[in-house]
Amino acid sequence: MAETRIQKIIADSGFCSRRKAEAYIDMGLVRVNGRAAKIGDKATPKDVITINGQKIETKKASLRYIKLYKPRGYLCSMSDPHGKRLITELIEKIPERVYPIGRLDVNSEGLILLTNDGEFANKIAHPKNSVKKNYRVTIAGKVDEEKITLLVSGIDIGEDGKREITRPCAVDVISAEEKRTVLLMSISEGKNRQIRRMCEAAGLTVSRLKRISIGGVKLGMLKPGEFADLTKQEIRMLTQ
Repeated sequence: MAETRIQKIIADSGFCSRRKAEAYIDMGLVRVNGRAAKIGDKATPKDVITINGQKIETKKASLRYIKLYKPRGYLCSMSDPHGKRLITELIEKIPERVYPIGRLDVNSEGLILLTNDGEFANKIAHPKNSVKKNYRVTIAGKVDEEKITLLVSGIDIGEDGKREITRPCAVDVISAEEKRTVLLMSISEGKNRQIRRMCEAAGLTVSRLKRISIGGVKLGMLKPGEFADLTKQEIRMLTQ
């Protein structure tokens, strides 16, 4: 039986993405037949592979691709030591073990993709592929042209004295009132809490943040907490 890199076997099992599997290997949490695994090691589906003591099913899982409207108040995580609500609670009835591609912070809402296809997840999440994400951002108060220019041209969102300049992005004003402004912001990278950090760096206060599309896949008619399987056309839009 041909040997395959351990991270690919883990990803094919549906346990997590390949990048996450590599992180588990780096942390020393992956064992093959009782021995600690290293990046570059190979195995076969007959080998016993565990992650932090949990045995994974090494046969290839039935692949599932889901879009979910994450409500505010839910974590994009598989577990939480503090007992917070998880988006996986919203899809408990499906038989496959899927995991989120990327994240939305607990106070944000909107489109999140979930899958058990490690290759698919890696293709969407990898920075080099520059998958575009659109957000509807409600700002408290008015937003002047100077601040929009800061957001569009790239802004330093670094913390603890470290510079971290965002890529140029598109910003359109959907509505402008005395006490609130609604922006459509489009980015092609996925830094942690990026939209919120960009707005904070520009001196803006976000009162609501909703992701409305990823790579051409839209929320559509989904309501908070609802999900649907991606169509073949949507999958093609994300992978082409």
